[in-house]
Amino acid sequence: MAAFYVTGTDTGAGKSVASAALLHALRRGGATAVGMKPVASGCEATPEGLRNEDALALIAASDPRPDYGLVNPWALPEPTAPQIAAALAGVRVTLPSIVAAYARLATMAEHVVVEGVGGWLAPLADDLEQADLVRALDLPVILVVGLRLGCLSHARLTARAVEADGCRLVGWIGSRIDPGFDALSYQPLLDRALSVPCLGELPHSPGAEPALLSRHLALP
Repeated sequence: MAAFYVTGTDTGAGKSVASAALLHALRRGGATAVGMKPVASGCEATPEGLRNEDALALIAASDPRPDYGLVNPWALPEPTAPQIAAALAGVRVTLPSIVAAYARLATMAEHVVVEGVGGWLAPLADDLEQADLVRALDLPVILVVGLRLGCLSHARLTARAVEADGCRLVGWIGSRIDPGFDALSYQPLLDRALSVPCLGELPHSPGAEPALLSRHLALP
């Protein structure tokens, strides 16, 4: 599979860290890989334009490094849900511009990692679901499970929603967002509940380099 869509069990599950680590894991064997954050809220004004921290991290983990406008075609200033951020910015997020940017990225590298927003059912716009984008790009989905109390239910609900939307869940990544959580006990439960391969578990390491974290991932 040449490209993936990364979603999470919720906001703060660790999608951005996992996406950057995935890029490094894909590149380990000498392949080229680029990241994409189609819609990003919470962007800061810079001399070069609006910039989002997660999108910049994806660029830093990419090889080659694409232009910012391709990685993040919809940059929204307010750090809130994309629907609200777009309304406050006076813009309407649309699918064609995202598809066009993705098509250009796909010509630049062997792999593209597309990071979603929030949880699976967080809309990209009033009339645009994440499932619409995944189907338009025909991307398999990787689920990042934020390992904390309640993660089993969140993971099962997300997996069911992905499949109900006609999309393909192909793997999951554990993300230790709560260092005190007994993730070891939940591993077999999540394995049975999700019935797709676990690609690895990222440790609780704030500020760790994605290249180092990628060593915790094992891609098929």
